[in-house]
Amino acid sequence: MNTAELATAVDRFVKQTGRTGAEIQTGVANLMVLRHDRPTALESTLYRPVVCLILQGSKETSVGDRTIRLEAGQSVIVSHDLPVVSRVIEARRDQAYLAIILTLDLGIVRGLYEQVGSEALEEGPGRAMEVHDTDPALIDALGRYFALIGQGIEIEVMGPLILREIHFRLLMAPHGGTLRRLLRVDSHASRIARAIARIRTDFRTPLTVADLASVAGMSASSFHDHFKTITETTPLQYQKELRLLEARRLLSEGAHSVSAAAFEVGYESPTQFSREYARKFGVSPRQDVGAV
Repeated sequence: MNTAELATAVDRFVKQTGRTGAEIQTGVANLMVLRHDRPTALESTLYRPVVCLILQGSKETSVGDRTIRLEAGQSVIVSHDLPVVSRVIEARRDQAYLAIILTLDLGIVRGLYEQVGSEALEEGPGRAMEVHDTDPALIDALGRYFALIGQGIEIEVMGPLILREIHFRLLMAPHGGTLRRLLRVDSHASRIARAIARIRTDFRTPLTVADLASVAGMSASSFHDHFKTITETTPLQYQKELRLLEARRLLSEGAHSVSAAAFEVGYESPTQFSREYARKFGVSPRQDVGAV
């Protein structure tokens, strides 16, 4: 299956669901699709480890100071939890933006260590989000996985096999370098992943670079440098991004006041919170209360 064939199949599936503009679960493990028939506004979100294959249209995604444009036929591999800002920039009613998204299973990735072998392992820095033209074999594997939708016993029998193949092809892909580094538990990528897990758990509480470096088993200076290289932001800025994303979620549900949301996510000053919230989202926190 090629990109055009997969785009047709995804478009047909989304139209059958009657939904658009949001991630749609397919009923196949870890697999979602996305369709927009018009460009979207900037949206701040947290990417989990995923591969996203653009089938039609284009999207712009920013992490730290880097902005990348994703075109049809390209895929982005995200190896670590990563705060990003993104928007669909090319989509029309007669030619919608279409993408297929697979949440990665890092257990499967590490389970391939013996088969992949040491020659695939890489030293040196790597970024948590990389983009490249997608190999036809990976597109075909994703297409076969998508084709399992509604197939009952085939999902149970063939699903795990194809899922393992997809992860293998991602490891071997030109932009799978940071995934390859995660094969080693003592790599910088794995150490930074441990620190990110700590920030994700304790983002409401004060954290220092020294604390996080200890979790990663690195010196403070080395940890800070490698964290910045991989995530393209600093550890404390990363924590701030998580706080603001969670605050926006709380405010949109309508059950928290601005001050309550600020304190809930770890801010001591509602004034500082409001200032940083407006700088990130372009609106005051009060404007987002009950926005859902």
